[in-house]
Amino acid sequence: MSRGIITAVEVVFPEIPIYICHFHFLRDIGKDLLLEDYQSLMKYLRELKVRGSLRQKERYLEKKIGEEVVQLKDLIKELEQGKLQDYSIEKSEIATCVLINWIFDAPSQSNGYGFPFDRQHLEFYQRVKRIHTIIGSMRKNSSVKEKQKKSFLQLWKLLDSIVNDNCLKKIIESLEEKVVVFDKLREAMRITLPNGKEGLNDEGDGTDIKTIEDKVMVFRDWLIKMNDGKEAYSQMLEQINTYWEKLFCDPMEISTDEGEFVIIPQRTNNILEQFFRNEKRCYRKKSGTASLSKTLKTMLAETPFIKNLEKKEYYQCILNGCETLEERFSQIDEGLVWKELQKEEKKQMKTMAEMKKMIKIDELPEKLTKLFESKFSGKR
Repeated sequence: MSRGIITAVEVVFPEIPIYICHFHFLRDIGKDLLLEDYQSLMKYLRELKVRGSLRQKERYLEKKIGEEVVQLKDLIKELEQGKLQDYSIEKSEIATCVLINWIFDAPSQSNGYGFPFDRQHLEFYQRVKRIHTIIGSMRKNSSVKEKQKKSFLQLWKLLDSIVNDNCLKKIIESLEEKVVVFDKLREAMRITLPNGKEGLNDEGDGTDIKTIEDKVMVFRDWLIKMNDGKEAYSQMLEQINTYWEKLFCDPMEISTDEGEFVIIPQRTNNILEQFFRNEKRCYRKKSGTASLSKTLKTMLAETPFIKNLEKKEYYQCILNGCETLEERFSQIDEGLVWKELQKEEKKQMKTMAEMKKMIKIDELPEKLTKLFESKFSGKR
């Protein structure tokens, strides 16, 4: 809350207590602390064309693998058993494709809070680094021919140029240090916790306000001691000190015609926030302005041509001598339509239930590469 707004509220509503929503306070202080480095990370990942390179590799493998659904199911079973029954180059290509899909599944780690609480681009980089380290270990310890682990090595080389980029390393080092500090404040304030699942409806974990105040005081003292003159941390401390009294308030005693009451101010303004979100949701249902990303990705490539039906010449061309569109559609081979739809579905290997199930397995990169590493090293 800016000084201008606070001053205006004090003038319009004199003697009315003003409190700061803990959720919005943390969000603003986190943005001030992390946004510059986070935007640098996003920009640099774009410049390095990381996602594009991985997508290209993924599409290449998907096309090469084709319809190896059976081998994918076998690989899931072998993961559960912890042993690779038989090795094939095709199976290593499937495993490589799964690892790439796992990297792209970084947003699944988000908890619905939004930035700066959820940092999916940082999680994306950390997954890239994790896969690079694991395959690198496999590469050093394996004694088999390079051809047998070609797909793994190609992915490792692609990731190696990213992980060893010096500029990117500096950005990540700075960002990860600040993330540790910010998450300590989240822990102290007992709201939007790193493992929380409440999303925008988070109201804290029920800890009393006095305990929270004490924890934030400990955090503030710790930050003062560890700060080596960095402006970002100095600004963070200044914000905490400025809004201290508006963050931690004692219960209020009020007198009414029905007697004395004690009111404990809410830590967030979630009641109003939820009201506005419900209103927006209702209007989205009426207007249909919700995100169309999923629809656009799954529709047939020719679907947008429907818009051309507004053109008289195109319309007549489509009719091909028929009186109505209904009559023209009745001439279309239904089997041909289904064939085209099924062809499009097969192209989307990553949407298969087996792939989705696989990338959700705990410690997937380690388990998956361990299967192949045991084969490469000759262990049984």
